[in-house]
This record gives sequence, C-alpha cells and structure tokens, in this order.
Amino acid sequence: MNTNKDGLPPRSRGQGSGGKRAPGPVSRPKPQAKKKKKRGFMARLGRMVLIGALLVALVVVGYFLYLYYKLDNGLLNTGVDKPVAAENSAKVKPLTVLLLGTDYREKHKSYLTDVIMVVALNPSTQSATVVSLPRDTYVELDGYKRTKINEFYTRFRGKEDTSGISAENEMKTMMGKYLGVPIDYVTVLNFDGFRKAVDKLGGVDVNVSYNMCYKDNADGTNINLKQGEQTLDGDKALDYVRYRKSNCSPKTKASDDFDRNRRQNEVLHALMDKMQSLGGVVRIGGVLDALDDNMKTDIEKEQIKNMISTYWQMSKNNVEFVPVTGTWRSPYVYINDKELEVAKMSLSDRLAGAAPASPAP
Repeated sequence: MNTNKDGLPPRSRGQGSGGKRAPGPVSRPKPQAKKKKKRGFMARLGRMVLIGALLVALVVVGYFLYLYYKLDNGLLNTGVDKPVAAENSAKVKPLTVLLLGTDYREKHKSYLTDVIMVVALNPSTQSATVVSLPRDTYVELDGYKRTKINEFYTRFRGKEDTSGISAENEMKTMMGKYLGVPIDYVTVLNFDGFRKAVDKLGGVDVNVSYNMCYKDNADGTNINLKQGEQTLDGDKALDYVRYRKSNCSPKTKASDDFDRNRRQNEVLHALMDKMQSLGGVVRIGGVLDALDDNMKTDIEKEQIKNMISTYWQMSKNNVEFVPVTGTWRSPYVYINDKELEVAKMSLSDRLAGAAPASPAP
C-alpha cells in the first residue's frame, strides 16, 4: 500500500527522514552493461588454421619466386639456355621424357643404364604414364646391334666423336623407335645425383619387404638393409633400388630386374609425396643444386619452370606406372610382347589425352 499522499515518487536512500529531498540530482540505477560473448573455440581454431594456411601459401609462393629467380639468373646450371615456343610449352603440349639412371660414381666410372624409363605427360588431364624396362632387356631393332638395352648409352658415347651425334640424342631416337612414340627430352642422372637428391629431401619412406645384404669392396658397395617400414637416406635408398643378389653369410633373398623395377616405382611414389609436402617445397632448390653436377638434360630452363608450375600438384593417383616384365634366360630378359604392346598403348593414350587408368597396387 502506498502511503505517499502527494503522489510523488518514493524518496531515494540519500534523502533525509524529514520529507525533504537531499540536495543534488536524483540518483538512478545504472543499466547493467551487456556481457561480451567469448569467441568460441571453433572460431578461434578456424582463425588459426586460416592464418597458418596463408603463411604456408606465402612460403610456397615466395619459394617458387626464389627458385624461378635462380633459374632466370643462371644460378642453377640445370637446363639449356634456349627459348621455348609458346605452342611447345609444357603448360599446353603433352611431352615425353626419357629418364636414364647410370651406374656412374667416383669409384665406378661406368655409363651402363640401370634405370630406363619413359614418361608421358599431359597437361590437360594432369596425368602421366611411366613405362619402366628391365636393364637386361634383349633388344632386337632394325639398324641397331642386338644387345642388352642398358649397353646402348655407353656404346653411343663411344661413337660420339665419329658420328657427330650425342649419345643422348641417339638414345631418344632409339627408344622412340622401340616404344613407338616420339621422345621430346632426355635426362641422364648418375647414382651420386640420386643419392644427394634423396638426402636433400630428408630421406625417403619405404617398406623394405625382406633383408638385403651384398658387399663389393671394389666399388665400395655395402648393402645391408633390414625388413620393415623405415626412412632411407640417399645411400640406403640407392642400395634399395640397386640390390640384386647376396654374397653375405647367411645369404639374403635374391632380387631380379622385375623386383628392381617395382622398388624403383615405390621410391618414385615416395619421392612424389616428399616433393609435394611443404618440407619438399622448401628443399627443391637444394635438390636442383645437388643434381647440377650429376645430371645431364636437354630440357630448356624455361621448360623446367613450365613443368614445375604445371605438374607440381599432380596427384600420384594420376601417375600410371607400367613396368614391363618378361622371361629371364641368362644373360637377357626376353620381354613379354603383350606387356610391351600395353606399354606402347599407355604412352600413346596419355599423349592423346585419355583418362589415366586406375593405379596399380
């Protein structure tokens, strides 16, 4: 019940008891300030992820600019100083590259090609086909001596002075006839280059399927690999792709050319993973530096940049590996004709723009 007879509002606590208001303004209750909502955890996490992604992008872009600068200014010896016509750029034209890995190293100065691969690349489908051939493949081809495929490069090198044709161009011509596709480029990499490149990438992750042991004091070979998943440095990665037989006690399981090709493909897959990671991106310059003195190629510097920008993010699921096998009858591997035809067709399909086949296990 209201006992205030004059109808005025009740007195504030600051007023006296005599009915008179205390001097000064009437105090009113202050409105409560709205509490700020705390930013949710997911929002903060999203912001951190976004910032991290931007930093990664800046690192990648900045590093590619640095790499291009090195190529443009001749700070890397990789590649040939020749212009590339716009229509021949790897950005628009399907290309083939012959990859040769020689057994040359300081203690063993030989040029036998232990690795023989032909790669077909297509920019429109962002895909590639890699055909690998056993080093002991018996080749019977019009105009060429019948011999092992790994002997041709060193034979061509011995005839360069008289023929006036480089061994690399001879190999492109010969392999083009053998596989039925034109070969645009050739790259020759020796064992030292492979070893140093793997080390620059911080090793390669593989699953060694069985123990491997072989020693050769003449050239310093000392293969001693244990079964299991592991990261191999350059020396051990080279041992892994080279291993053929054992002379240890107890002996370990032997390996034929087909096993070697399988391991080569495994290492290539693993290297792709490394190269496409952030760690690989920031190490690519070091890889090219390591290859400078151990690699010979006729790919133009500008074309190398085109290839990097075009195929850097190519998924390994779009890389079709086609190892060709056959029958071993010492000292040759006699290629399975049906497999060779499949390999030829795979290369042709890739150049024509066909979708890549499902990757083999």
